[in-house]
Amino acid sequence: MPIMYSYSEIRKMTRGFKDKLGEGGYGSVYKGKLASGRIVAVKLLGKSKSKGQDFINEVGTIGRIHHINVVQLVGFCAERSKRALVYEFMCNGSLEKYIFSRQQDVTLSYEKIYEISLDIARGIEYFHRGCEMQILHFDIKPHNILLDENFTAKVSDFGLAKLYPPGHSSVSLQNPRGTKGYMAPELFYGNIGPISYKADVYSFGMLLMEMAGRRKNSNDAADHPSQIYFPSWVYDQLSDGKEIEIEYATEEEKKLIKKMMIVSLWSIQMKPGERPSMNKIVEMLEGEVESLQMPRKHLLPPPKLS
Repeated sequence: MPIMYSYSEIRKMTRGFKDKLGEGGYGSVYKGKLASGRIVAVKLLGKSKSKGQDFINEVGTIGRIHHINVVQLVGFCAERSKRALVYEFMCNGSLEKYIFSRQQDVTLSYEKIYEISLDIARGIEYFHRGCEMQILHFDIKPHNILLDENFTAKVSDFGLAKLYPPGHSSVSLQNPRGTKGYMAPELFYGNIGPISYKADVYSFGMLLMEMAGRRKNSNDAADHPSQIYFPSWVYDQLSDGKEIEIEYATEEEKKLIKKMMIVSLWSIQMKPGERPSMNKIVEMLEGEVESLQMPRKHLLPPPKLS
């Protein structure tokens, strides 16, 4: 189980919050060192609108998980209004900078990107089928995928997660939760279908397309049709038997990219019932691209959110 630390211990392990790794809507992340010498990442949470519910979610959810593709929660601090989470340190940071950066020193080979996509799929599959409670993550996106020293991918950030018994097929939510561009349509439109683990499948599909294309899926201000909503353009190209032009990719890499794109198109089908399970997605990614068929074109561009 995660260790409970005092706030003074948190201060000590971060040397007074000296080495800042990053910042987000939740607060800031600092590099820390335990008495054992182990390097950790300390997420110091700011004031939450949810009365600490996201903190409780994170500790309660990730505290019970042990999987190679899920970031390990080492400990936490809950001392009056001071809240912190202590994670294993992921020295290569988030996936975001590797798929959207144009700098040569932070690019990954397509083979490595494909391996990372399998890591993520296996991590999500574990939430849905491998725990005593089913876990819906609700915030699968590049920023929440962290990479260790070997570029093994681990899913992080369970602040929006929801747990429910394996026998239940859907959950009820008062409000949509997630990040623009990765949220499943059923979170907005009740007539599409129930909210279930298929919402994570949709988010994974959007992430997978961004990984395959090394670019954001949508850009409302773009001039070229491929840049307005990339998945629709990819669907049309592949349906017409056209190749997706990828700079510097070998023939073998082009096959991997095409496979990722087809799996993505299945995952982002508008109706939850038409999306495969994460178990099936792992099978599809591990199989041959020639054995994959194209889905029907039931794609819905993400709602424009303020």
